[in-house]
Amino acid sequence: MEQKVTESQLLEKVKASEMGAFQMLFKQYQPVILRYAVFYIRRTDIAQDIVQETFIQVWNHRSSLKPHLSFLAYILRISGNLIRDYVKHMKVRERAADVLPYPSLSEGDDPVETLHLKILQEEIDAIIKTDLPQRCREVFLLSRLEGKTNKEIAEIFRVSVRTIEHQISYALNILRKKLLNLHDRQ
Repeated sequence: MEQKVTESQLLEKVKASEMGAFQMLFKQYQPVILRYAVFYIRRTDIAQDIVQETFIQVWNHRSSLKPHLSFLAYILRISGNLIRDYVKHMKVRERAADVLPYPSLSEGDDPVETLHLKILQEEIDAIIKTDLPQRCREVFLLSRLEGKTNKEIAEIFRVSVRTIEHQISYALNILRKKLLNLHDRQ
């Protein structure tokens, strides 16, 4: 007759670096952590990575395991931290995508296209410098180049968010009109 091993006994064995005990814990808790991660992230591939990283951390910190405490609570905390880190990283990437310039063409790409892009960027820079009122220019650059939110910009200038939205809209309208005029003349 096979005797059932308790979770505390398994954790004691994992603490002693017994791989078999670790594999038993993994088989028992992997589905739970995977469902938990998929629920928050909605991507199975990323959720599987989080599960792996969770158990890697358990193994790497096995000497500090506390067998008398809930293992499920412990791994949920680890995976929860990993999920929060992932979500935070994705938000940073999304914000950066709006701010970061597109990669420039490398040598060997279409030189005419490279020249057109360079000319367009110079036209945009000139319009920003010469045609936007100073405050409008400052607001636009904080928004588009530094990636600040409308609320952050409003706090800097001590004005309403609506005023900032108006300034950005005004700047975009001027840019659009000036660029259309430049290209109509060409």
